[in-house]
Amino acid sequence: MPLDPNPIRGDRRSSPNSAYDLGVFDSRHIRTFHAVVTAGSYTAAARALGYTQPAITQQMKALERVVGSPLFTRAGRRMRLTEAGEALARHAEIILASLNDAQQQMSALTRLRAGRVRVCAFPSAGATLMPEALARLAADHPGVRVELQEGEPPDSLGRLVRGECDITLAFTYPGLHEHVPDELVEIPLMEDQLTVLLPIGHPLARRRAVKLTDLADARWIAGCLRCRTNFLHECAEQGFAPDIAFTTDDNLVVQSLVAAGLGVAMMPGLVLSFLRHDKITGRALDPACRRQVSAYVLREHLRVPATALVLDELRAAAAQRVGC
Repeated sequence: MPLDPNPIRGDRRSSPNSAYDLGVFDSRHIRTFHAVVTAGSYTAAARALGYTQPAITQQMKALERVVGSPLFTRAGRRMRLTEAGEALARHAEIILASLNDAQQQMSALTRLRAGRVRVCAFPSAGATLMPEALARLAADHPGVRVELQEGEPPDSLGRLVRGECDITLAFTYPGLHEHVPDELVEIPLMEDQLTVLLPIGHPLARRRAVKLTDLADARWIAGCLRCRTNFLHECAEQGFAPDIAFTTDDNLVVQSLVAAGLGVAMMPGLVLSFLRHDKITGRALDPACRRQVSAYVLREHLRVPATALVLDELRAAAAQRVGC
């Protein structure tokens, strides 16, 4: 029998604790209370929940102590809600629906059916490693959503520290002393060998590898600040100062300038996989020069299932590229 929605007003007790405090409610008691309201009695609720009637009574007494007021009263053989019970009944269904939604979402996140991961990647990684990792991720875990940002280190590492992304793909050069914030964990992915981009008709394009000193008199196109700093360091190690005619962070602009014969460029090997000009070619450096490509996360993010999954896919994409 459903409870009478019109409680006996004169039975209400006044108490200094009569205000509801959702922070101390026990969700089990709310579920039981909702079952009593729905079933119409303690006995019917006990049958529906598989409890004993004394267990229902005990839980309702505990809930009444938290509320600071009786929730039920009797008029003859009929149970009615008090004013406090009527108010709580209006909220109980919403509370339980919200708890159910939260449980389903947590289950989806921990079982990798859902989740959002924000990745900040430098351009050449965004054009190579990320598509390969995301393709596998979309096939195996379509509920995991990856939001891709673009950024160069060290700014991209700063975004990670500030909580603007969950994973950062960045690179470091062995000859430079580059600071990485202490709170970040580095996951090495691959070594990326640097190359020289040359116009297709350049005399050195016939060689398999090129020495920097062979291009000491060339006009150069330099990239991002970190790459440019390493380029100047490498040239200084070889005993010359390069003539830098243009600087740009855009890989396609670099390619276009080289294709137009306006200079040569030292570029990461990852760039070779998305060359868009048939008038340029890439040649390895002799001696070899490499940069370390790594993923960075905050330590606690390693335990987030969706983040760990994206890291696994990035490792697999890097390993496949190294093995090519």
